[in-house]
Amino acid sequence: MMGSASIEDRVLILAPRGRDAAVVEQVLARAGTPCKVCSDVQSWTACLREGAGTALATEEALTQEDAEPLFEWVAAQPPWSDFPIIVLATRQAGPRSARAAKLLARLGNAVLLERPINAETLTSAVASALRARLRQYEVREYLVERERSQEELRTANESLEQRVLQRTREVEGTRETLAFALDAAALGSWDVDMVAGVTRCSPRFDAIFGYERRTVAWSRETFLQHVVAEDRADVDAALETVVEAGRLDIECRIQRADGAVRWVAVRGQVTYDAGRAVRIAGILLDRTEQRVTEDALRQSQKMEAIGQLTGGVAHDFNNLLTVIVGGLDMILRRPEQPERVMRLAQAAMDAARRGDQLTQQLLTFSRRQMLRPQTLNPNRLLLDFRTLAERAAGAAIELSFDLDPAIDPIRIDPAQFEAAVLNLIVNARHAMEGSTRKARLTVRSRNVRLGTAAVADKGLQPGPYVIVSVEDTGGGIPPETIGRVFEPFFTTKDVGKGTGLGLSQVYGFARSAKGFAEISSKVDIGTTVDLYFPKSTDAADEGGTAATLHIPLRRAGDGETVLLVEDDEQVLGMAIESLEELRYRVIVARNAAEALDHLMGLERVDILFSDVAMPGGMNGSQLAVEAQRIRPGIKVLLTSGYVANLDEGQVIGRGELPVLNKPYRRDELARSLRLVLGRA
Repeated sequence: MMGSASIEDRVLILAPRGRDAAVVEQVLARAGTPCKVCSDVQSWTACLREGAGTALATEEALTQEDAEPLFEWVAAQPPWSDFPIIVLATRQAGPRSARAAKLLARLGNAVLLERPINAETLTSAVASALRARLRQYEVREYLVERERSQEELRTANESLEQRVLQRTREVEGTRETLAFALDAAALGSWDVDMVAGVTRCSPRFDAIFGYERRTVAWSRETFLQHVVAEDRADVDAALETVVEAGRLDIECRIQRADGAVRWVAVRGQVTYDAGRAVRIAGILLDRTEQRVTEDALRQSQKMEAIGQLTGGVAHDFNNLLTVIVGGLDMILRRPEQPERVMRLAQAAMDAARRGDQLTQQLLTFSRRQMLRPQTLNPNRLLLDFRTLAERAAGAAIELSFDLDPAIDPIRIDPAQFEAAVLNLIVNARHAMEGSTRKARLTVRSRNVRLGTAAVADKGLQPGPYVIVSVEDTGGGIPPETIGRVFEPFFTTKDVGKGTGLGLSQVYGFARSAKGFAEISSKVDIGTTVDLYFPKSTDAADEGGTAATLHIPLRRAGDGETVLLVEDDEQVLGMAIESLEELRYRVIVARNAAEALDHLMGLERVDILFSDVAMPGGMNGSQLAVEAQRIRPGIKVLLTSGYVANLDEGQVIGRGELPVLNKPYRRDELARSLRLVLGRA
């Protein structure tokens, strides 16, 4: 007999005659099956009650002894048990007796193997019976576990109703507290069930929109209808990406039911189930008063900054005016010397252009510049102005470009982008002047993906971005200073050697491109400035703007007429002279009202050339829209050196209305007119 780790794994053998029991035990032992030999039916039955995996008996042992206790045990098995029994029968020529057949039937799950039987068949039959019994034991464990679980469930259900009532009271109390807190803070709440398609809003939400009682069935379309037209596209884009971003954070202007325009902030969070967005909930805040306060504070800060700027800007402009005024004075004194006049005029022109660049820096920081965003490959822009960058860096500095060939496209104003990078290169050159270490400057580009945490404090959406970096090996920036480098007019240079607008211009450009700028530095190691731009979903425009610079001068065709709208008399006089020199017929208007009178008349007008900023309640872009309504198909060219309203500047810069920046030369005016008039 072999021992067993578990009594339920053994095989019980009943073969009292001859050597059958010993042979069976020996065969099963070679297969590694634990066995126990029993001497008679009574002991065999007793061992069955203790437990076994299967049992094997000879037919004669069962028929020649009193097997009634065995049959009682078989009949009394629990529901999960159907004990397998192997009977070794003697081969017979005819059918068994009725008594023998009835006895075998009473055994239940019995398998009859006729002797003689080989070892392999016996081993296989025993293994099959053990597997069947093992499955029965698994069922037993499952039933025991289920009964235990049911008992635990019954116990839990006894107090479930009480707990539910308690939790319900807690939830109702929490909800009342939250509703009270939201109402006290003048916050409206909203909740969108994306599965059921149901939107719920609090009474405060309705009140912010000017509704006293619930009269509006809120939806995305209803909300967008209340957003003012100028903000609607940006709000719609934010709502379009909220599921992917996981959160909503927007500020916009709305028109209330009573017609009043208010600033609101909308914050929300998305709930997901198995990766699927199922709910968006958040708050609505009326930000009008805070915006007024912030604007007043910002204006105060700007006035303080202008005071800091006065010395540097006055010094720079006085230098430029000295060149211009002095040169013109000498030209007027001796106009008969052509070479001298040309040299002095060129010097005055160069000084005027430097003044224009300084003005553009001021406008860029304040984000009042005319934006002309395009979807471009930043690597192409960087490589196109590499020669200029090398000249700006200087021969003593090793300049290298490390550009990712798989860079994503970005939507930027190319001129502002180049100015920002060039500004960083010039700053880096100054930082490395006088350094004893080798001066190295690296411009890099690469793609990154920013998560929610990386842009949470910047008011931007997470997702794919492009980084353009400028890294130097200069002396670095001390920790106490680095926090101020993007501040307007902050500079460590001497008075007259810098206005402090360089890095603030870069910062303002990055923000206007819906990105941001970051700076990192280590003293005696170097500094890196990273510009982050969101990846554009549009394809990059591989065409260049440089080609337009070589368009030959175009004079007017036969009778081509320009409706010139300009309120400044001196600029008006210069524009008239330039247009007439280009052989255009000129109709003059000093404001939008005069221009509309001409447009509603019968005079020929081929193109409207208007200043953007004008008195009288209608600016140039509004006049252009009205002109195209009155005369469909009329060409429009706007001009401005300053846009008083940021949103207006962004709309103009989208390419819908072409703009010629002031100051402009006659050749630039001619080129712009040709481009606009040449469009189909």
